[in-house]
Amino acid sequence: MNICFLRHGDAGERDESRYPDDSQRPLVPEGRRKMRRIAAGLRALDLEFDVLLTSPYVRARQTAEIAAKALRAERKWQVTELLAPEGSARKLVRLLADRYPADGNILLVGHEPYLGDLIGVLLAGRAKLSLGLKKGGLCWLSAESLAYGPCARLEGWLAPRQLMRLSR
Repeated sequence: MNICFLRHGDAGERDESRYPDDSQRPLVPEGRRKMRRIAAGLRALDLEFDVLLTSPYVRARQTAEIAAKALRAERKWQVTELLAPEGSARKLVRLLADRYPADGNILLVGHEPYLGDLIGVLLAGRAKLSLGLKKGGLCWLSAESLAYGPCARLEGWLAPRQLMRLSR
């Protein structure tokens, strides 16, 4: 299984006066623009996914929509509570292992520190490895048999700036 992790784009700073519910905070206009360039970089990598799963938070859904459009995968993205910041990474791994084929290609769109912690668990069995993704950053792992624990190999890590350069 190939799993790509994409952190949502720039949603600006938390602002309780405008967004008392942080899950409703959207991408800022500059964040949308950058995500379109990042998504074009994903397309330049010739990545194809069987499914795109995203956090239900607005900024993550917007990021998933932009990526799905660039990858011509608009009908392949789905929302799952398991990718919300308070979601269960253990249940997410179980879902992926049970529902998707071992040779599948999956894109997960979510948040930090959730994604970085999950990457750490899949690589080394430890969540706190300081593997944080920048906003719009991409990491991809491969695993012959997905399990919650050290089971994966790091295949690549690209910063948003690198992805944007690919889009030219």
